[in-house]
Amino acid sequence: MELSNLRPAAGSVHSDNFRRGRGHGSGNGKTAGKGHKGQKARSGAPRLGFEGGQMPLFRRLPKRGFKNRNRKVIVAINVSALERFENDTVITAEKLLEAGVIKKVCDGVKILGNGELTKKLVVKVDAVSEGAKAKIEAVGGSCEVI
Repeated sequence: MELSNLRPAAGSVHSDNFRRGRGHGSGNGKTAGKGHKGQKARSGAPRLGFEGGQMPLFRRLPKRGFKNRNRKVIVAINVSALERFENDTVITAEKLLEAGVIKKVCDGVKILGNGELTKKLVVKVDAVSEGAKAKIEAVGGSCEVI
């Protein structure tokens, strides 16, 4: 099997140029798949979520708080989590991911100062707290914000 030989399963793909309402012989003539009469059979059918004039569900439910669409999801880890690496290791987000320290890299990684560090490391992440920077540099390591 090669990529050039791949085909969708028989009957799984429908054509977008399906002709509705072109006679009984087409299998979709007369009402063109809209059934008989009623609001949904006519043009100008109601929008999504319309409940016939009743107050819609999304307006009935209370709204709480504020959802910032531009928020950044920063993964925070403590200095103590860096203890598992060897001396003179360059710590990046990818290195933390493959070591299993973090589950996924969202918008960035920040090192926090909780815990102790005894190994000299080169840390290259998106953000480092003052306390973490002091602890890393106290054992001879360095911090670089990328």
